Amino acid sequence: MCFELERLILDALGDAVTVADEVQGFRYFDSRDLLGFVDGTENPTGADLTQSALIQSEDTPFEGGSYGVVQKYLHKLDKWRSLETATQQSIIGRTKADNVELEDSGRESHKTLTTIVDAQGTEHDILRDNMPFGSPGRGEFGTYFIGYTRNLWVIEKMLANMFEGVAAGRYDRILDFSTPMTGATFFAPSYSMLKNLG
Repeated sequence: MCFELERLILDALGDAVTVADEVQGFRYFDSRDLLGFVDGTENPTGADLTQSALIQSEDTPFEGGSYGVVQKYLHKLDKWRSLETATQQSIIGRTKADNVELEDSGRESHKTLTTIVDAQGTEHDILRDNMPFGSPGRGEFGTYFIGYTRNLWVIEKMLANMFEGVAAGRYDRILDFSTPMTGATFFAPSYSMLKNLG
């Protein structure tokens, strides 16, 4: 369905757009990424999903829309696989086999750096829909991060924590094995907003 949707959109837009990058993702074993860990464990569900991913009445003209952030990461899988499982787990912040959350030991994990809590102690979630992609024949392996949020600052803070660290120099160690290649931010309007624009 996504393939057909892409084709229809590109046909309708014609020469008005140029495709800069095209990545075909896939679902991997047990919702895991190519690093071997379950991805999207903390995704909100039910009413929390709407509260986390969709703009609410605080921004009435854009209500029901969402901010989307996409980033393409390439993995150095040989380097990652050379690590002991315990080291991989400390970097991610979860156990590899059964996806149990771990406490940080000495340095902030990816899980900790991407958990955003505001000054009032409220945790802010996003909806992640990451897709692994790759081509074993070309030795290319990666993750296409896709995050939807009600408040763009939440993802911006996650990225700042990953790349800069909460404390200076304590960046996300996953970046030693995953290199960001592209990134973009979008606004996805609600159906009613699109209808009104027409």
